[in-house]
Amino acid sequence: MESAEIARRFLRFFEERGHTVVPSASLIAEDPTLLLVPAGMVPFKPYFLGQRTPPYKRAASVQKCVRTPDIDEVGKTTRHATFFQMLGNFSFGDYFKEQAIPFAWELLTRSEADGGFGFPEERLWVTVFHDDDEAAEIWHKQAGVPLERIQRRGLADNYWHMGVPGPGGPCTEIYYDRGPEYGREGGPVADENRYLEVWNNVFMQFQLGAVRSKIDFDVTGELPAKSVDTGMGLERMAAILQGVDNIYEIDTTYKILDRAAELTRTRYGRDARSDVSLRVVADHVRSGTMLVADGVLPGNEGRGYVLRRILRRSIRNLRLLGSGEERYMHELTAVAIDVMGELYPELKADAPQIHGVIDAEEASFLGTLRTGTAIFDVAVEETKRKGQSILAGDQAFQLHDTYGFPIDLTLEMASEQGLQVDEEGFRRLMKEQRDRAKADAAAKKTGNADISVFGQILEKAGRVEFLGYDQVTAESEVIGLLVDGATVPAAGAGSAVEVVLGRTPFYAEGGGQLADQGVIRTAGAEIEITDVQSPVAGVVVHRGKVRTGEVRVGDSAEAEIDVERRRAISRSHTATHLVHRGFRNALGETAAQAGSENSPGRFRFDFTAAGAVPPSVLRDVEDEVNAVLINDLQVNAFHTSQAEARAMGALALFGEKYGETVRIVEVGDYSRELCGGTHVSNSGQLGLVKVLGESSIGAGVRRVEALVGLDAFRFLARESVLVAQLSEQLKARREELPERVEGIVTRLRTAEKELERLRSAQVLAVAGELAGKARDTGGVSVVTHRAPDGTSADDLRKLALDVRGRFSGDRAAVVVVAGVPADRPVVVATVNDAGRERGLKAGRLVGVAAKALGGGGGGKDDVAQGGGADPGAIGDALGAVEQAIAQALA
Repeated sequence: MESAEIARRFLRFFEERGHTVVPSASLIAEDPTLLLVPAGMVPFKPYFLGQRTPPYKRAASVQKCVRTPDIDEVGKTTRHATFFQMLGNFSFGDYFKEQAIPFAWELLTRSEADGGFGFPEERLWVTVFHDDDEAAEIWHKQAGVPLERIQRRGLADNYWHMGVPGPGGPCTEIYYDRGPEYGREGGPVADENRYLEVWNNVFMQFQLGAVRSKIDFDVTGELPAKSVDTGMGLERMAAILQGVDNIYEIDTTYKILDRAAELTRTRYGRDARSDVSLRVVADHVRSGTMLVADGVLPGNEGRGYVLRRILRRSIRNLRLLGSGEERYMHELTAVAIDVMGELYPELKADAPQIHGVIDAEEASFLGTLRTGTAIFDVAVEETKRKGQSILAGDQAFQLHDTYGFPIDLTLEMASEQGLQVDEEGFRRLMKEQRDRAKADAAAKKTGNADISVFGQILEKAGRVEFLGYDQVTAESEVIGLLVDGATVPAAGAGSAVEVVLGRTPFYAEGGGQLADQGVIRTAGAEIEITDVQSPVAGVVVHRGKVRTGEVRVGDSAEAEIDVERRRAISRSHTATHLVHRGFRNALGETAAQAGSENSPGRFRFDFTAAGAVPPSVLRDVEDEVNAVLINDLQVNAFHTSQAEARAMGALALFGEKYGETVRIVEVGDYSRELCGGTHVSNSGQLGLVKVLGESSIGAGVRRVEALVGLDAFRFLARESVLVAQLSEQLKARREELPERVEGIVTRLRTAEKELERLRSAQVLAVAGELAGKARDTGGVSVVTHRAPDGTSADDLRKLALDVRGRFSGDRAAVVVVAGVPADRPVVVATVNDAGRERGLKAGRLVGVAAKALGGGGGGKDDVAQGGGADPGAIGDALGAVEQAIAQALA
């Protein structure tokens, strides 16, 4: 039975029993305590906590989930995966154990022909929480499970919570006996490899406070209503129903694994290490594809780092399989899109954008591997020079933390060099970093305290009506007032407040558009509004300061926005739509918006692209957009269904999730996008758009910045003044300036090269004299010399090598030259072949000199370079070198 069919059967079963089928939420969690959705119940958490009233009493879903705490175990076991899907049925104060347990038993044991999963009853075992007699009795008396196949377990196994403050409760789990070939008898308590968990029914009864561990938490009270949260892992069910031994061999994963094996010419099942790498690639490519599809972009923090780590582990394991510099991620991503597309059709629609992000990350990381290898080579050379056999833990950590170099790659390459790695030191530094991250995360785990306050306001007063599309002022009522995150009945002058109105013209920040600012007036107070947010859908929160008087809940209010600011922001927002369309016309549909910010007179627009945008394309897009302004196209906004919007070709932002009813903003026939923001009424109102330039903000993502309206005009006016000044200074017409400036720059560069040549010649002119004045130390010619200040490091090196080259091959020679190129001293040491045969090494001598200078350095035995911080110590440094040579030859 294919994975998609398993999901269809599950949803159909519960839909027939009064459950509303709810589409999967985005992997990007709305819960501020979570980076990504780790469990199927997360989208329903506010309903379990009583913060919001659910629009249904029963629900069923197939929820996308990502967990990475055990990422290092992926591929090594049959159970661990980073991306998985949870089938779940939920009851919000409706049914409880007495129906949840029979539902699960019926679906599992009903024949496949009748729409069930066809599990033999005699091969199913169940576990219950140790004191949950009620669940045990239902299993035995209603489902007919023999008492000997009902086992009781403690908190570690049969109590569920999210690992953060929230809902929790005892659970009952259903296990499938795979047979004696998989382990010993005795049920789940004896062997969870043989007895495989297929379904977990959680009975949500309690609100948990501080959660310290799986078994250590505080129960702060009972939930408003007893509820049910169940979870059936789709991948694990597929493994059982498809007759394979692990989740990597099911239909939606094995096709990726098989293609990876084909590309790398590897046979799955032949070698244990290769099998692990293939499983990692299959799991991680699928996970990365799903994360990118939901709008996550590779980065160095938060969920972006999670994605980057997953993708780079994929690339790293492809390299272990022998991919070398070949790029296989594009083809593997295409397989992932194909196999997951049946359940998530948006993957196929967004395929170009998904490929663009993952391809760029692959190219970036292959470059990182090359850079990291060079840094690794230096570390190996330094380790060997010191006569050591262990690469320091801090060096391995630097390679990992700074250059993104995986530790397993460092271990492998060190072994090839005959070295070990101080893994203990590396792990210690990693632990310190994780501990810091956990401390930061713990500080953020405040539960849903703030959200619950706004949820209560929403429940009491209903959704806030937004009037800002048509009005800039509105009569309203204060329905909520907060100070320091807590509701208050009143607030006086000087108080920083959060105000909720029943209706408002203020636009809350969202969709890249900055919030409105303005004033709220009541009969007894005036409040300056500086920010507007929507922490809960349907609630608009006005943040500001009470200027005068006292504001009270229930007061009538007049809300007035800063009209000029709104107009300027609206111009920027409409300009963003036009620039988006312009880049798609120029670069193709893969140039999908990946973020924006619309502020007064200025906007930035991020989009997916494989590389830098040529200046000619920027000019063409700018010209095209300004032509649209001249044509003064009408801007219209209207609501329609999401399906109709897609049929019309309206652009939906990559990674954004929309409801069934959407708002479309169109500029004539030129641009049509899904958008909830505010806009001008005609394109001519923008006046002028000036593109300032573009740059990279991450792998596969470019950023364009531009000015709109008066800001664009003022910028061009300043540019015109500058050009006029240059024209006057250079006595050239405007059109001649590029050629004239290029000529001046060329002459300057030629003069600089000539000065450098003369300076080098002057420095090298003393080479013969220095060689002639060499001192004999134990049969070795020794030259130490301080070059004039300002001599470049390159010239110091040339001088040292020139002097060394003036000694005959059988005469041992050491030359050490020091100088101050800028503000810090540099020292170069060279030793010829005969000198090295006497035991003298340039790297060691530079180390002696650099230490005296208050710095460090190193290099090869024949030539090395170092530096320091104290120019006044050069004489002492050269003296220390002479002493070190004498001691080495003694």
